[in-house]
Amino acid sequence: MLDRPLPKPRRDRLGYVSARVLEALLEALLAIEYLRNGYTRNAAGKTFQAWRALLGALVALEVNRITSRLGEEQRKWLEERAIPFIPSSRLKPLAQLLERLGYSGLSQATSMARDLHSYQYNGPDPAGEFSGYPSRDSAATDIFLLLKQLVLIIEDKIRPRLIDKNLWSREHSEALKELKHQLRQ
Repeated sequence: MLDRPLPKPRRDRLGYVSARVLEALLEALLAIEYLRNGYTRNAAGKTFQAWRALLGALVALEVNRITSRLGEEQRKWLEERAIPFIPSSRLKPLAQLLERLGYSGLSQATSMARDLHSYQYNGPDPAGEFSGYPSRDSAATDIFLLLKQLVLIIEDKIRPRLIDKNLWSREHSEALKELKHQLRQ
């Protein structure tokens, strides 16, 4: 599914959500594989990518509820830029919009994802000047915490809606099952 072009969010919003959720699951699985092989910085990057894909799916899923609270210019930006491109620099405001819709803890988790993104480039930093993580272990802990949060959101908030629209595939189920298995180990 991910080798094909993404569905256009304006034409097939739920198809886009489905593709982004699968992307989030597969990126999360790669993060765990990197982590198990000792590549903590790469795992942090994949975790960030998984979280970014998840936020893209959530914003697309909730676009009607979000846009009802926005002005025309913000609505246009959301539909033309935020949903299709999920800009990294705007993840925090997007998470805050979703949090106002009842996705509690999303802003804090997004801050963690951004910290992991920084760790990907700067590595462990005991002095705390370039990275908020003094060690690989502290970054690994947040990787697991964030991926567990990702699983909960997908299971509770997204999967039922995609199942209802017949857009939850065998690939989704297998990736989610494997991710949950890996997180238990």
